Amino acid sequence: MESTLESILALPFFEELLKWTTQANSFLWGTKFLIPLLCGTGIFFTLRLGFVQVSKFGMACRRLFGNFSLFGEAAGKSGMTSFQALTTAIAAQVGTGNLVGAMTALVTGGPGAIFWMWVAAFFGMATNFGEACLAQLYKEEDETGQVVGGPAYYISRGLGNGPIAKFLAGFFAIAIILALGFMGNMVQANSISDAFSNAFHIEPIIVGIGLAIIAGAIFMGGVKRIAAVTEKLVPVMAILYMVAGLALIVMNASHIPTVFAQIFSCAFSAKAVWGGAAGVAVATAARYGIARGLFSNEAGMGSTPHAHAVAKVNHPVEQGVLGVIAVFIDTFVVLNITIFTVMSSGILDTNFNEKGEPIKKGIVLVQEAFKSHFMGEFGYTFIAICLLFFAFSTIIGWYYFGETNIRYLFGARGLRPYQLIVVLCILTGSCLKIDLVWELTDFFNGIMVIPNLIALLLLSGKVAQLLKEYNEGKPFDRNRLR
Repeated sequence: MESTLESILALPFFEELLKWTTQANSFLWGTKFLIPLLCGTGIFFTLRLGFVQVSKFGMACRRLFGNFSLFGEAAGKSGMTSFQALTTAIAAQVGTGNLVGAMTALVTGGPGAIFWMWVAAFFGMATNFGEACLAQLYKEEDETGQVVGGPAYYISRGLGNGPIAKFLAGFFAIAIILALGFMGNMVQANSISDAFSNAFHIEPIIVGIGLAIIAGAIFMGGVKRIAAVTEKLVPVMAILYMVAGLALIVMNASHIPTVFAQIFSCAFSAKAVWGGAAGVAVATAARYGIARGLFSNEAGMGSTPHAHAVAKVNHPVEQGVLGVIAVFIDTFVVLNITIFTVMSSGILDTNFNEKGEPIKKGIVLVQEAFKSHFMGEFGYTFIAICLLFFAFSTIIGWYYFGETNIRYLFGARGLRPYQLIVVLCILTGSCLKIDLVWELTDFFNGIMVIPNLIALLLLSGKVAQLLKEYNEGKPFDRNRLR
């Protein structure tokens, strides 16, 4: 199978497609398009909602810990609990980007990239609040009685159900199915098989078969099984990684002031750090920090609202604040632990050659940090297990987001073919690392942002009204506000 696919992808057409997609992504995710659009939307929502990510942060924490449960009530057609919706959203957000993406930003953009990652996440918290509120406002039941919602629904319904609104909603639905449900899950499966091949020397096809069987069983169980898995898997994986990471950071606590100094000083000037590594331009640091941060927490991209839509809450704001905390957990907790474990370990000081080029990249840097200062050879195994949890939870979340849009386009009759294709993508992705698939994933991730941001900006008044009425104690009336 591998040789056949590789020979097909070597054809001139696919080589040209790879070249074109790579060029398109450099523009899409560059400083002249998505980065200013996503950051600008976050700044706009922050100002219009009165810094909601600050004013409602306490409420978000109370709702998070007040609803915490590994064994909540079973989800069903009427939706899932608020905590289950949160864990499903975080399942998608906390993935390989928290390990591989964080290292890409750090190595390519330098320490300063981390500061800009924080800035993007801070404003992204307000964007995610708006997405979650709109998803709750415009959720509905499909022909089977299943509660559904997300950008396709608030784009079409919120913008008046006209031909342009329906086109934008359909465009978004197709893009997210391709970006996350199909190609994105190939990428996640490939990350798992790579990690297990390096740590345990297991053949990728074996890993792929195992992943496909387990994932298929969860998919077939519908929203009930998805919610049951994420409410257990996400807290356990986050706590496991956080405890180990914090232990390593405490061991290297004397280096933390230097880490902060590097992050803040390199954010505003091109200072050389880490031995032979040359200083990185501020624009480059900002680009990689913001892009990888947004790619990790997905604020404004239109993915996580699918989970927040089906939460059973009394008011959209109650779920909106959990959209705030989801971005906070992804970037300011999990991703920061990755960054600080690696930077405080000191392994980056010897990771660059005389030309300033990195010797090691990606997940290997995280494994080396845990190996050299904490766990020995078990560090490779531990990070491989963490990556399994992170990437597999993302597979579940991304499958569910795609399923919602299959329902929007084709109804429930489209679910079985969709499930089969996703399972095949997981199996294929485990065996092959296809550069074209990675580039296409980034491309469709990029273009699906456009209709989502259009709707967010046009419907921002609805979000502001929801927040105002909630603060005034007015009862929520969905029919009046839609």
